[in-house]
Amino acid sequence: MMLVNIDYIPGKELEVLGMVKGTVVQSKNFGKDFMAGMKTLVGGEITGYTEMLNEARQIAVKRMVDEAEKLGADAVINIRYGSSAVMQGAAEVIAYGTAVRFQ
Repeated sequence: MMLVNIDYIPGKELEVLGMVKGTVVQSKNFGKDFMAGMKTLVGGEITGYTEMLNEARQIAVKRMVDEAEKLGADAVINIRYGSSAVMQGAAEVIAYGTAVRFQ
């Protein structure tokens, strides 16, 4: 499965199958959330949240790809990501794009 964040694939004629998306709401455990709170006192990267968001992004992309494969897609173009805080220590991540088949 080819994944790109441009709206075409050079040299390929495409049949648009439709929009596909994957979403996940992810949270950290209490221990890591507590340590993240302590980190805000001294500053710097909060690696626990970075890891959480990276994992959430991977899950969202996999769900998007699964949806595209069900449509018989060869690629997903114009991929975008979004995120939002759902509650303290939890975030929603969405990956979406256009599923296409090569002609």
